Formats: sequence, C-alpha cells, structure tokens
Amino acid sequence: MSAVTIYHNPKCSTSRKALDLLRERGIAPTIVEYLKHPPSAAELKAIARATGQPLRALLRTKQPEYLEQGLDNPSLTDDQLAAAMHATPVLIERPIVVTPKGARLGRPVEQILDVLD
Repeated sequence: MSAVTIYHNPKCSTSRKALDLLRERGIAPTIVEYLKHPPSAAELKAIARATGQPLRALLRTKQPEYLEQGLDNPSLTDDQLAAAMHATPVLIERPIVVTPKGARLGRPVEQILDVLD
C-alpha cells in the first residue's frame, strides 16, 4: 500500500490533474473513489486535522445538499458535519491528498506539493 492516498473523483478535472501530478512525480497513490467508498466520519475528522483546517474547509458548499441539509448552520458540531459528509459523500471537497507529512485539499492542485517529499 502506498504512503500517499488521494480521495478522488474521476469525473472532476481538478482531481484528475492532482492524480496526474502525483504520477508525474513517480508516486503511485492509493486511490479512494470517495463517492463509492466514503471515508468514515472519524476518518474525515482525522483528515481535516491533518490539513490544519477546520472540517468545514472540506465541505462543498455549492452542492444543493449543503443547504438542503442545513449544513450552513454554524452551530453544527464536527461530529454532525462529518456524519453528513459520510452519508452524502458528494459534500466532500476534492481532491484530498494524504501523506505522512499531512493532508491537503488540492484546490488549487499545487497545494498538494506541500505534503509531498
């Protein structure tokens, strides 16, 4: 198993660019198609901690489900947000790259360079 994991949506051009960038650097990452295999709520919270950003930074706020589920409510806890993201994985922003050095949301793609060797 690779020490690098990408939470990937093959239909997303930014996600494909991030995967290409990893491969160009000789990295064969573990690819998690998160829409088919969403990370658990605990994994989502751990990924957010590894980014150094709040969990909300990993939410796709322009998805209709974001407002439909009331996720714009600032009083929601990380447990509630993570449960919603796990149950509705289209809410998870992409791509996310996780390495032993940390995790980064690849928007823009170049941000993933921060956690690569």
